[in-house]
Formats: sequence, structure tokens, C-alpha cells
Amino acid sequence: MSSVAPGWYKDPAEPTTQRYWDGEGWVGAPLPAGATPPPGPPPAEPAPAPPAAAPLPGVPQPGASQPAAPLPGAPLPGAPQPGGSWAPGPPPQAGHPPYPPYGPPAGPPAGFPPGPGAPPPGWPHPYGHLPPPPPRPHGLALAPLGARLAARLIDIGMVLLLNVVVNGWFVWQYAQEVSPVFAEAWRRARAGEQSMDGLPTASERATSLQMVIVLIAAALWFAYEVPSTANTGQTLGKRIMRLRVARLEADGPLGFGRAFRRWNTMGLPTLLWVCCVGFVLQIVDSAYVLFDRPLHQALHDKSAQTVVVQLPRDATPSHRPGAEPEDRSDTPGGSA
Repeated sequence: MSSVAPGWYKDPAEPTTQRYWDGEGWVGAPLPAGATPPPGPPPAEPAPAPPAAAPLPGVPQPGASQPAAPLPGAPLPGAPQPGGSWAPGPPPQAGHPPYPPYGPPAGPPAGFPPGPGAPPPGWPHPYGHLPPPPPRPHGLALAPLGARLAARLIDIGMVLLLNVVVNGWFVWQYAQEVSPVFAEAWRRARAGEQSMDGLPTASERATSLQMVIVLIAAALWFAYEVPSTANTGQTLGKRIMRLRVARLEADGPLGFGRAFRRWNTMGLPTLLWVCCVGFVLQIVDSAYVLFDRPLHQALHDKSAQTVVVQLPRDATPSHRPGAEPEDRSDTPGGSA
């Protein structure tokens, strides 16, 4: 215990102030050195007040006005209303915590197709990701594969009919040239002879007739298909099946150059029919539509950058490539 009596003394650490010494240490707040100190020790300093606790959300606070309780059966503010619509509730009163965020998130997801029966905007589709819609070149549906096959069979029949008329005499002459060869081969087959020695061969005239027949067949096919496709995009078969060949980049007439490029991929192999290679190439070209996606193009469509589309049932002249809009001045109410 210190020998210094309790009392007010100058603070050795700060001579301009005085503090109270209680015999063991300095207590209380300091006073200026020239001030008259109280007769005893300084009054005790009040304890600091504890910090106020933050109000909990949803807990009523004393003295704050409270919202009226909802009536039984009444919908909660901001809750979904019957019929699938979302009705916003009234704003919260002063001192009341904000309402919970009822309702769907703001903004629909990217690529969600709105429409009747769809979930509310911003909600995921119940069946997951939807496949992309089929392409519609120039607003028209792609031609069905069955309709394209039927149109091609009609065109083949028409080309065969033209060959009967134009190429029939050459075919008859060729048959006369090769008939001895087939007759002798048939006789030996019926007699059970397997030797080919002494079997007659076709004459040079038969070989020439074969080339002429193939050239005429290709020319007839060219004359039947290329001009009509260049002008309207339709052969007779496509017109009957309501199909049309269209350009990919713009809706307009194909033109002779593009129509020729489209035809030569499937028509020129006709010249190779004599060695059976041309027919195989044409089968591969036509069957490519079964595997091509998404436009179902054959190889001749890809070479010419074309696509085959389906015309609607109520097709008007405006559906033809390069057609002018219909003049409706004679409709009721139009100008005379």
C-alpha cells in the first residue's frame, strides 16, 4: 500500500491536469490543474448503455403500428390468385418488414415460347428443353418425302412417254441388232449348254444405236425439266403434288444456270447407263434426302443451293417465284 494519502494531485504524466489518488491508483476523470476539485473523490462514471438489438423480421415492435390481420379465407398479399394471375399486394406499412417475394422471378427465360397453356413467364418448361421448330424457307413448309417421290415418279413416266415417241424407232432398231445374240443365248440355256464358244456378238451398229438412244434420252429429260424448273420451279409432277423448287438465299425464279446445275448432277449420269455406273450415281443422289438435315436436300439440290417446298392448298399467284402482288382494286370497297 502506498504511503501517499488519498487526495487530488497533479498528474505526473500530464502536469496541466489533476486527478484523484485513492492510495492505490488514479481514479475518475482528470480536471484542469487550476480548477477547484470536489472535497472527495470524483463521482463514479455511469456504465455505457448496451447497444440496441436489431429488430427481427416479422416480430412486432413496441410502439409501432401493426397491419390489420387478414380475414379468414382472404388471399395473402402478393400470393398467386385463382386463375393463374399474380396480383400485387398493398405496400407494407411503416415499421413493418417487407413482404416475402411471392410469385415467379422477373423475366422469361431465353427462348421460351409464350402462348396458351404455357407456364408463367420466367418459369421453366415442365418438359425441359423444346426441340427447335422445323425450318420454313420463305415461310413455306419443306416438301414431304412421300410427295417428292410421287412427283419424281410422275416425271419419270412423262420422260418415258417422250422416249417412246421420239426414241422408239432407235430402240426398235437396236433390238433387231441384238436379238440374234439373245436368241442364241436363250437356246443354249434351255438346252443346258454352258459353253459360250461361237456365241454371236453385237454389231458395231448396235453399239452406235445404244449411244444414240442414251443421248436422246438425256436430251429429252433436259428439255422436259430444265426450262420449267428455271421459270416456275415446277415440273408437271411437282405441279400436281403442289411442290416447288426454291432458291435458298431468296424467293425468286431459279434461272437457267441454276436449273441446269441442279439437273446435271442427276441427269448427266444418264450417259453412263451403258456401264451401269450412271444408274447407281442417280440412286445415291436421290437417296441423300433421307439423311440430310435439316433441309432434306438431295445432292443435286446442294450443288444448286435449292430446296423443295410444299405449297399451301390455298396458294395464290403470289406464291410463285417473282410473282407480282394480286391487284385487289376490283374487290368490294376498292377504288374503281
